[in-house]
Amino acid sequence: MADIAGIVVRRRARVALGCLMVGLLLLPFAPGVATRLEVGGATVNQSEAKNVDTLLSTKFTSPFATSLVLAVTGIPALEEDSGLDALIEVVDAVKDIGSVDRVLSYIETVDPVFLTNHGTFVVVGLRIDGRRKGDVVLELRAATRLLQAQLRQSHPRIELAWTGAAAFDYDVRLTSASDATAAERRVLPITLVLLFIVFGSVVAALCPVAIGGLGVGLSLGAAALLSAYWPMTILLQSIVTMIGLGIGIDYSLLMLNRFREELSVHAEPEQAAIDALRTAGHTIVLSGGAVAIGFAALLIVPSTELRSIATGGLLVVGFSVFLATVLLPGLLCWLGARIESGRLWRPRLALQPPRQWQTWGRWVTAHPVLVILVIGLPLAALAWQARHISTDIPTGNWLPEHLESTQGVLALERMGHSGIVQAIRVVVQFPDGIAADSEEGWEAIFQLTRNFEHDERVASVQSLPRLLGVENGEQARIAFIQPELRAAYLSADGRMGLIEIIPREAVSAGTLMRYVRELRGMSIGSASGLDGTRIMVGGLPAMNADYQDAIGGNVVKIVAVIVIGSFVALLLGFRSLLGAFKAVALNLFSVAAAMGVTVLVFQQGYGSEWLGVAQPLDGLFPAVPIIVFCVVFGLSMDYEVFLLSRVAEGVHKGMSNHDALIDGLARTGGVITSAALVMIVVFAGFSMGDFLIIKILGFSAAVAVFIDASLVRLAVGPALMQLGGRWNWWPGIRLPRDS
Repeated sequence: MADIAGIVVRRRARVALGCLMVGLLLLPFAPGVATRLEVGGATVNQSEAKNVDTLLSTKFTSPFATSLVLAVTGIPALEEDSGLDALIEVVDAVKDIGSVDRVLSYIETVDPVFLTNHGTFVVVGLRIDGRRKGDVVLELRAATRLLQAQLRQSHPRIELAWTGAAAFDYDVRLTSASDATAAERRVLPITLVLLFIVFGSVVAALCPVAIGGLGVGLSLGAAALLSAYWPMTILLQSIVTMIGLGIGIDYSLLMLNRFREELSVHAEPEQAAIDALRTAGHTIVLSGGAVAIGFAALLIVPSTELRSIATGGLLVVGFSVFLATVLLPGLLCWLGARIESGRLWRPRLALQPPRQWQTWGRWVTAHPVLVILVIGLPLAALAWQARHISTDIPTGNWLPEHLESTQGVLALERMGHSGIVQAIRVVVQFPDGIAADSEEGWEAIFQLTRNFEHDERVASVQSLPRLLGVENGEQARIAFIQPELRAAYLSADGRMGLIEIIPREAVSAGTLMRYVRELRGMSIGSASGLDGTRIMVGGLPAMNADYQDAIGGNVVKIVAVIVIGSFVALLLGFRSLLGAFKAVALNLFSVAAAMGVTVLVFQQGYGSEWLGVAQPLDGLFPAVPIIVFCVVFGLSMDYEVFLLSRVAEGVHKGMSNHDALIDGLARTGGVITSAALVMIVVFAGFSMGDFLIIKILGFSAAVAVFIDASLVRLAVGPALMQLGGRWNWWPGIRLPRDS
């Protein structure tokens, strides 16, 4: 490490030039990353729901295979001429939009389902033609805004709102991008103030922020380029910004603190930078490796969303470690004593560690059992709450209410038809020799339709027999089916039929996911009366169920990879069996306690209104627990590595375990506290946004860092190390028995 440190610092001009070239290559792509990333990534590759979507777009020729719903409110009742005229004007204008294939409304069907006391709705089939769905949504909204402005001359209260899967996805993109930008604006000023308090100078405070921001920019630029070859979702932007600011500033703070410490010993900045990189660089690389292991484990789940988070996390960890250990040491060498420029005061920087931390270290090492009991038991009680965690999709409209897709759903709820956007699509596959429009096939579809209608979670079921009123397979009547209707509900080869299930209003997303699993487990031969018949279940609830199952089915693998990988990394880094085991165990403890607090706040509602969540949630999303585990486990390792590295330095210098522990705790206590405060501010800033999943992630990470840095690493961890004695360093270092 000493040789590497010397090369990096002495060749700092070449290093800076290389970093400049990388920046010129990647940074121009960072501002436009949101337009390059996908939305709607909560799907699983090769899942049943995705296969249903493929069948509907290839084997069926339904104009409503890809559709949106236009909620129309503020017009007179359709039974009145003025209301009907307004709807006709809306429908005619929608039909003229280039991306619209077909329209289904009260005008085409005279179906009473479109008649409500709170307005009506129009189902619109889309013609995508290879375009991004977000561009289509933008085109539709632009057209209806103009139409709405025209109609308000005669109907002042008219509101037109697009909703449905594609509209939700587009609004998620907007919310995610705006939340990330707003969080940066909230976080950076507070972070600068904290760093100024820590270092006492403007230049010293600006360095970590600059390195953290540069790491985020490089990561987003790299993600924008990679998105052309590796599909990634918009959630990457928030994760990169949140994690990048946190660890980028933390790693830079650690390097800068060590440089200032070495500079007080060596008057020569170059030697101070080399010594700082030699000691702090090892810590940063090892810590970054632990965080990277957590993100890499997410690649196990075959989901675009989680693999996007993994990719973004690996990028920002890699760039943060690189900048803190390669670019920053040379920059500090150039600055030298000027690192103290712009200071109003200079915190005491003596060779001896702060007295208050020494006092705390002596007290902890003198009362290890008491510390473990007093702090460990309450944390265990919090960790116990984590067993109540629900991975369901939260019920209700968890996107901000001002978004158009949310307004559309709220309008449909008032009409009593919001279940239309949660429709379950069942593709019925018949055995060889049986056609969907044969007497046997027709009867099977009808029997399944009746079976589905009897479930209390179902509002209505749409199938060809139900729409036509044909119940007994009368071939003469089947022959006169309209071609458009046949194409929508029967496959082109005649081997498959489609049944659409519309759920009731009050049914939660979690209940619908469980209903999907029940459908897939049914004995379809018995239910349809035709042996050999099979079904495939798709639609939004099925996608959510597949996503939840994919994550749940890989949890053990992910946890095993992270735990074993972190254990091996620490074992190689410190050559301490007990130290590696203790660090992993404490990480699990911190994560469990943080998830317990998250359950208390978001699921049980204690203080959730302070975070902008009006009522308790019945689920925290399928991905949140595993993302929190992967991210927080690695971040929690940072502070263990910070402390353990400094204690190991003392042991290598010949100190006893007891003295090295007090010295290491005293020298790193302030650094860990400062770094943790920065990380908490960053994560808390994201928890104040409108994007619910990021709000939960930010809150969980902030709580985990607080618990880990203040209670676990500075109290419980040192207490356990005191009890471990000389065995903390076995087999790498053999200490005398009295150590």
